[in-house]
Parts: sequence; structure tokens; C-alpha cells
Amino acid sequence: MSKRARSPSGASTNERYTSVPIIDRSSTFVASYSPHISARDLQRDEKYSTATHRIAAWRTPSAQRSLSAKPVYDTGHDDDGEKFGGKTLEKVLVAANVTGAVVVARWYGGVMLGPVRFEHIRNCANEAIAIWKAETARPSKQIRMQDDGRKKEQLVAVLKQRDQSISVLRDLLAQKKGQASSSQGAGDVQRKASDYSPLPVAALEKLEQVRDATIGWILKEIEKVEQVDEAEKATMAKKSGESEDLTVKAPSATEKPDIAPGNGEAEQQSKPESKITYGTDIGAPVP
Repeated sequence: MSKRARSPSGASTNERYTSVPIIDRSSTFVASYSPHISARDLQRDEKYSTATHRIAAWRTPSAQRSLSAKPVYDTGHDDDGEKFGGKTLEKVLVAANVTGAVVVARWYGGVMLGPVRFEHIRNCANEAIAIWKAETARPSKQIRMQDDGRKKEQLVAVLKQRDQSISVLRDLLAQKKGQASSSQGAGDVQRKASDYSPLPVAALEKLEQVRDATIGWILKEIEKVEQVDEAEKATMAKKSGESEDLTVKAPSATEKPDIAPGNGEAEQQSKPESKITYGTDIGAPVP
């Protein structure tokens, strides 16, 4: 029998998690794990007082620091007569990456089990640790569910606002295209509000992305229509200006243009007329 090593002591509480017993050929194995109770206090549990072996192991944060900044742990074990049993439990704590202490109590039934006993030690220890993880995970799960509920309410409200915006923008686009905004025919059915409450959060998040993309597309279409309208107005204004230039009134034939003195007729009127009189003899001018 190996000498029982001294295990870290600590304040005793009721925070311990116990596995289901494993029974094999009259031997019984039960494990208890606690993140805060010391291994010594777990060994002193009254329900283990009649056990043949009370195998223990512990793993606690160390005050030492490594150069790689990784956490350092102090580990130890107590075989309590079950050779290599304590080291087996110590490896269980390291593999599970937990701190605290675990004890496996064995009641020997008179039949030697051989190496399979170490499998029983590992299994019941892992089960006790798994029970602790499940218990401590419940509050976190409840918090996540509450957070998901609040997020779902927010997403449903946002999607309803997006649907209203899409409806308004579609009507505006139809008006700019010269179509009827309220309906396109007698057979059209009025849009119904979608019920988003049965959908999970992931689906609501995807729908939000789809609605945002739809709004972006409608806004681009409205911008295109407005650009076409502006271009048509500019073309009509240009044609209107050209037609006004062509219809300017031209002067009539009876109106005489104003001629400045010294030009045109004025010069001709100022010159004396020279007349030539011809006599009877053809070709002889009369003086």
C-alpha cells in the first residue's frame, strides 16, 4: 500500500457532484468532484467512510508564472492503497481542463478486477465532472435564451419597419414610372403583414439582410427613373428653344430699311442727273 499523500485543504461546502455507482463483480466505484472542496474533505465524506479505497487527485492554479504566459497548475494525487489509481485521476483532471478535486471511492468485493478497474475509475470520475459542467452551464444557457428572446423581438420589429419602407418605396417607384401605386388591376390582393414570430433568430437575421438589399435596389431604380426624367426635360427644353429662334418675325417687302446717311440711296439722291439729248442726226449729240 502506498502512503497517503497530503492533499490541499480548503473550506468545506456542499458543492459536490457525484456519479452513478459502477458495480463490477461485487466491487463498487463512486466518484465525487468539486471545483472548491479540497480532496481531503471529499475523502472525509461520511458516505465514503466504509470504502476500501478513497482515491483522490487535485489540480489548482499555481502562483508561479511561465515565460509563455500560459497558466500553471499545481497537481497531486493520493492512491490510498490503489496503486496508480491517484495518477489515473490526476490525468482525468488535466484532460478535462478543470480545477478542483475528485475522489473515487471503491468498495472491494473480494474479486480482483485487473486493469479494468482503472477504466472504472476514469469513467465515474469523468461522469462526476460532466454533471458539474451540465449544472453550471444551465444559467449560461438560460441567459443565452433570454438574450435570444430579446434579440428576436428587436429583429421582428425591424423587419416590420423594413416591410413598410419597401411598400412605400415601391409605390413611389410606380408613381415615377407612371403606373398605379395602389393596385395594378382588379385582381390584385392587398399585401398582408408577415408573421415572423415562428422563425429562429438566424433566419430573422438573414431576412433582415434580404430586406436591406431590396430597399437598396428600389432606391437605385428610383434614381434611374429620375435621371431619365431629367434627361427628357433637358431635351424638350432644348428643342423648345430652337423652335423659338426659327419663328422670329422677318421684315415685310413694303417696309424700307433704315439706311444711314452717306450710304445707298442717300448718296444716289445727292448726285445731279446727267441727261443726253439726241438730235435728228443719229449719232450727233446736240449741245
